[in-house]
Amino acid sequence: MKRNIVSIDQDKCIGCGLCTRACQEGAIQLVNGKATLIRDDYCDGLGKCLPHCPVDAIAIIEREAASFDEEAAHQHRVAQAAGADAGCSGCAGSKAQALQPQAEEMPVAAPSAPAQSQLRQWPVQIQLAPLTAPYFDGAHLLVAADCAAYAHGNFHSRFMRNRVTLIGCPKLDPVDYSEKLTEIIRRNDIKSFTIVRMEVPCCGGLERAAVNALQASGKFIPWQVVTLSVQGDVLDSLD
Repeated sequence: MKRNIVSIDQDKCIGCGLCTRACQEGAIQLVNGKATLIRDDYCDGLGKCLPHCPVDAIAIIEREAASFDEEAAHQHRVAQAAGADAGCSGCAGSKAQALQPQAEEMPVAAPSAPAQSQLRQWPVQIQLAPLTAPYFDGAHLLVAADCAAYAHGNFHSRFMRNRVTLIGCPKLDPVDYSEKLTEIIRRNDIKSFTIVRMEVPCCGGLERAAVNALQASGKFIPWQVVTLSVQGDVLDSLD
């Protein structure tokens, strides 16, 4: 039968996972870092996921598809919830995993002087940051995923030193950072722009927002993207 059903443009999808949370039937999951309609009969075709996609990768089209099976979708959601309780979810970046030995297994480090914070301004959340501030003038701007400082042990000394730091998570904040970052770059004398993201798919939204902001600002500023693994390793080196 022909009916309305979700269609996802895989080329546009940035793997942020917002549509997977918005879909009450669990018809959309992240597969290889891309939102994917896993079964036609799980999709009711009402499009509740559409407004949650920050890149307009989702549309409702009419095509041949199995009828919506409300009971099957419900059972699928029950199974998904059970999987989430066991530490598993549809987002590759949310997979539960141990990265270090447990506390009793870790060696005790010798006492040393406490590391000094390299934070140069407040607030640090992108959503809370002002559009203009004295510390932005002549600044080397760092836009980082808020997980990054926890993953990389030397984050302050390696990335934050001599930079103004703004952090965010596109999966948790229901906003597009592009507009605000554009205005910060446009209104201030930013000297360089560094983006530090995690390797997980949802961090693609942070990188995309930052790069779009730089392009929309109309300014030509040296910039770079650094990707960290979930273990904290630098997957590509700083220039």
